Amino acid sequence: MFLVCGEALWDLFAVEGGGGLSFDARVGGSPFNVAVGLARLGQEAGLFTGLSTDRLGERLLAALEAEGVATSALVRRENPSTISLVDLGADGSPRYAFYGEGAADRSVITDDLPALGPETWGLHAGSYSLAVEPVGATLLALFERERGRRLLTLDPNVRLTIQPDLAIWLDRLEKFLACADVVKVSEEDLGLLHPGRALEEVAQDWLAKGPALVVITKGAEGAVAFGPAGRIETPGRRVEVVDTVGAGDTFQAALIAGLSERGATARAAVEALGAEEISALLDFAVQAAAITCSRRGADLPRRAELSSPRTEDR
Repeated sequence: MFLVCGEALWDLFAVEGGGGLSFDARVGGSPFNVAVGLARLGQEAGLFTGLSTDRLGERLLAALEAEGVATSALVRRENPSTISLVDLGADGSPRYAFYGEGAADRSVITDDLPALGPETWGLHAGSYSLAVEPVGATLLALFERERGRRLLTLDPNVRLTIQPDLAIWLDRLEKFLACADVVKVSEEDLGLLHPGRALEEVAQDWLAKGPALVVITKGAEGAVAFGPAGRIETPGRRVEVVDTVGAGDTFQAALIAGLSERGATARAAVEALGAEEISALLDFAVQAAAITCSRRGADLPRRAELSSPRTEDR
């Protein structure tokens, strides 16, 4: 099983009309989406987060159970559920306003850390749960505990609207990079974290800090990976974009699922992947993200919608 760690919340999409606003509510949160995405891709997945006992939290629980995501690591709290208001730009890119101070998903402490058996081969963490407390310190403690024992993946998914202090993000990211085996980051996030620096320069710097593989997503332009096999780039997929909500989470889930399908469930196996295998892996993840972009909200694809990771034409 792959255990995803971080937040779970409700995305509220504002719809104007009739002189006011109505809201289309969808389950979400980057780690929540990754866990659901893994399950839809045929992987055994679980979620470790604080989940409210309020009605919104109960609906989040029901959604996880309906998707087949393991819920044994959930920590139930009386704290409220986080709500995110989503405003879509003309190009379908989302802008978020979060309401979650004191919410359940931020309340997890080290005493809540789950005991993991041999069936759990990897952990993922990312998004604002890295940079708010006490959950940020809790997830870091989990990564430090499990470093070298399981495959650890990371996606910063920077949210300055929640934690505006960039120094906190950089300090926390430095500590997570020392633990992580595979890092996925968007070009947009790199622009926030390291403005003006070339992608390859940052990727090589991060590789020196610990990860075996660094993957940078570039939106419609595809993705590029850096690691033992060198620089490998794959183009994007043409698609009629409805919005890009959940595209990065879809890429992350497909990246993990692709590694699993190739038997790369430990760091040494990731380091042994050749250029053709990495190229096929990126293509698989780009394909999955494109499907999500063609649908409203974070509606991640199922395995049957995707072709197998392919090496032809590479």
